[in-house]
Amino acid sequence: MAVHHARRLPHRGQTAPPADQPRDLAGRGELAPAAARVVAGARLIMSFVFLWAFLDKTFGFGYLTPPAKAWINGGSPTMGFLKRVNVGPLESTFHSWAGAAWADWLFMLGLLGIGLALLGGIALRITAVCGTIMLALMWAAEWPPAKHLSDGSPSMSTNPLVDYHVVEAVLLIVLAAVGAGNTWGLGRVWASLPLVRDHAWLR
Repeated sequence: MAVHHARRLPHRGQTAPPADQPRDLAGRGELAPAAARVVAGARLIMSFVFLWAFLDKTFGFGYLTPPAKAWINGGSPTMGFLKRVNVGPLESTFHSWAGAAWADWLFMLGLLGIGLALLGGIALRITAVCGTIMLALMWAAEWPPAKHLSDGSPSMSTNPLVDYHVVEAVLLIVLAAVGAGNTWGLGRVWASLPLVRDHAWLR
């Protein structure tokens, strides 16, 4: 004799998960598998952005940094960029920072730390904060709102507010918000550590 199992309906006030969404993801704030892979791919691409900048400035691969100006050869990772700042209210401040040892070390450790965290999918909340601060400073150094540089020449700015620094900062925040380290990363392992479990801001 066939036995028919009645399908349990949601209680009043509850919403049944969509038919194409796995039941174990409903109500847990987790991404569907396809979306999780997309954000994981975005995370890995962003990790390469930061790690490549660190490696090129450290070893001078000849793209943005020539070998003679590599960090390991005595070059300053901040000198070229900050000394060329010629626009915005922080122009003189950035000039004073250019080439300072503390600025070089903070900048390079920031690039390395953010890149490795994104690669591993760990500490994405801290990474989003630190990365946003770094990108905000770089945005201020280029100062897109200005139509002209301090010497009067056109700034060639194409958007007064939203440039690639803003887009990358928003992406870092999104990656942290959706737990992009859980797929193709160590996010779940990291979140299971006792210290991280007790301090959500470390995730």
